[in-house]
Amino acid sequence: MCDTLVMVAPDRVLFAKNSDRNPNEAQVLDWQPRREHPAGARLRCTWIEVDQVAATHAVLLSRPFWMWGAEMGANEHGVVVGNEAVFTDQPYADVGLTGMDLVRLALERGDSASAAVDVLTSMLFRHGQGGGCGHEDRSFTYHNSFLVADPLEAYVVETAGRLWAVERVTSGVRSISNGLTIAGFSGHRARVPTYFAQSRARRAITGSCAATSPRDLMAVLRHHGARGPAPRFAPVMGAKAAPCMHAGGGIKATSQTTGSWVAELRRDGPHHHWATATSAPCTSLFKPVRVDEPLALGPDPTDRYDPDTLWWRHEVLHRAVSADPARLTAVFAAERDGIEARWLADPPTPAEAFAEAERATARWIEAVLAADGPDRRPRWARRYWDIRDTRAGMPGGTAAARIA
Repeated sequence: MCDTLVMVAPDRVLFAKNSDRNPNEAQVLDWQPRREHPAGARLRCTWIEVDQVAATHAVLLSRPFWMWGAEMGANEHGVVVGNEAVFTDQPYADVGLTGMDLVRLALERGDSASAAVDVLTSMLFRHGQGGGCGHEDRSFTYHNSFLVADPLEAYVVETAGRLWAVERVTSGVRSISNGLTIAGFSGHRARVPTYFAQSRARRAITGSCAATSPRDLMAVLRHHGARGPAPRFAPVMGAKAAPCMHAGGGIKATSQTTGSWVAELRRDGPHHHWATATSAPCTSLFKPVRVDEPLALGPDPTDRYDPDTLWWRHEVLHRAVSADPARLTAVFAAERDGIEARWLADPPTPAEAFAEAERATARWIEAVLAADGPDRRPRWARRYWDIRDTRAGMPGGTAAARIA
């Protein structure tokens, strides 16, 4: 599950996305330079090969570690794209391009939002969408909707099999949250899985936000719903009714926010991007990143705990805070917000920001572990995370061991 939204203003476009996937499905920031390709070259996507084009744009992607495609990203021309799973009345193909493949293809080949939409729809028409999209369950598949934006405008692209509809957004806020929304096309919605996706509840939050700045969008992505500052778990749905999604519950509650992104695309430039590169935005810092400034962030993560990777180092904090989010987030939230406010007012280099974020995260882990207390999650949520911690090999004596 995911939430993606844009705000189109006269002088800029704001974009934000939470990527919600399985809890151990680490996400990596992936810089790919501009490239030229020989005639007749072929490109291997996640499950199928397609024809390569003569040249591809430089991109920065937030990508699940095992996929070729990406959940969200930006290119050198100020185009951003994010996708959402949607459930429709059209057949699901065993093989094809995944929605994440289509995100990356649109960014690598489209130099404007409208051109990226053309890439999405033409590739969908030629190759279809399909194939396994889940990490824990590779047979899990879905259709996709997309938000595509540049500094001038945005587009919603909704699909059902090889069918699609496009809506241009020229002003105001527009959001998508795992449900078909375009008038005349939403009739392709599959009602039961769309209900279990809790798309309506989350769109009520993201679609009504009065975002005027990147900081507003960061707050929306951290939103835990109307019931309070902490996620609320239900036996079947878990905490899926809010943009900041926390896994834990029955078979319908396996989605966790594993990466987040905010962009500000100015008509006169420059463009700004902030990515967590870690899970749970409520426990993360949105760090400035640039398409043209790759960072050495260590080895790419997998689905196993690895303290040498950024994503898994942060998981120690995230999983400790999950035991009692309302109390333990308060240990560091003021400092988190203060750091981001300072970065927004006077942006550091990406390298400086990531280094400061590492130091802050280490302090917060120490402070949270010192704030001992009971695990306040329901029994089913604790059990769910105990299984995921074991699968990931979270080390004994860490926060994960304590909350299991």
